[in-house]
Amino acid sequence: MNAATVTHVYEDRFGEVIDHADDGYLEIRWYDATDAMSSADFQSWVAAFAGEAEHRRRPGILVDLTRFRMNQDDMDGDWWYEQIVPRYNAAGVEKFAFLALDGTPAIGSPPQPAKGATFPTAYFSHRQEALSWLAS
Repeated sequence: MNAATVTHVYEDRFGEVIDHADDGYLEIRWYDATDAMSSADFQSWVAAFAGEAEHRRRPGILVDLTRFRMNQDDMDGDWWYEQIVPRYNAAGVEKFAFLALDGTPAIGSPPQPAKGATFPTAYFSHRQEALSWLAS
């Protein structure tokens, strides 16, 4: 049995990007240091990740939010919908999964596209459930 190809694409104090090429998804794992992340840091990071999505063209994206600590009030949701979602659409993303902490209200909701997205987004509290959905 051959091991799946996994490439650590990028890492800094805020998190890492991992390409799971054989399994068809690109992953962000956020770190606790995101508690010091500014809005500009977040936008720069996510824009760079969108570039990786465009370059690697994986059908799935997994974002592990379990250690994400940035103050949600500092995020600009409109910016994400206007600047990032179209890039994911162009990259051929077919499914977008969030791994979140138990108790996150969206966990268990039916997958649905975010504003402007051509792909569904789903929230999970268990990694294997997210991976199974991405693979389905």
